[in-house]
Amino acid sequence: MKSREDSESRVPVITIDGPTASGKGTIASRVAEHLGWATLDSGALYRLTALGVLQDGANAEDVESVAKVARELDVRFAGDSIFLKGEDVSLRIRQEDIGNLASRVAVYPEVREALLERQRAFRQPPGLVADGRDMGTVVFPDAPLKIFLVAAVEARAERRYKQLKEKGFSVNLTDLLEDMRARDQRDASRASAPLVAAPDAITIDSSGLSIDQTVQAVLDHWSTRQG
Repeated sequence: MKSREDSESRVPVITIDGPTASGKGTIASRVAEHLGWATLDSGALYRLTALGVLQDGANAEDVESVAKVARELDVRFAGDSIFLKGEDVSLRIRQEDIGNLASRVAVYPEVREALLERQRAFRQPPGLVADGRDMGTVVFPDAPLKIFLVAAVEARAERRYKQLKEKGFSVNLTDLLEDMRARDQRDASRASAPLVAAPDAITIDSSGLSIDQTVQAVLDHWSTRQG
């Protein structure tokens, strides 16, 4: 009799890891749409945890308090909408204050452990495209294709600036660039699941690529693996 773990391991996964604003979410969504697979935006779970900390008035410096929020998240994903305790927070969790707090609490091993099984539960037939910072190294280490998506920090800051402006947020490009550099440093230097490429990951630099070109590069690598 096959165990649940054995069944899940047969479901193909493409992981797309990389620093903030490297385009992971957009690329993952487009690749998944092309393949007819589900997506996992793991960063959303950390942002939801950060928002939960603020809403509950929890101490962001107290590891166990934050881990408790992560374990008890009342979350529902519905298409492009994300609900926390029944409230649509899709736009709120994309704001920079939430992103910065998410980066801070993501360094706690207890928080990462609390969200681990929740992330792995997204692995359902026919397949999954998962984006984040440790998808290929920790969450799905057996994924048949692992992509490490990078781009120059200046290009990433410009992309995030445009995204936030289009959504009506007030943002300063210089401050955004400084925040992004600080977040990169935190993500790369944390003790638990630091941002690094898996040994068998394929690095794609999207600095000079369009979204369509980057998506095609991922699909080409998947086709090669299948072949």
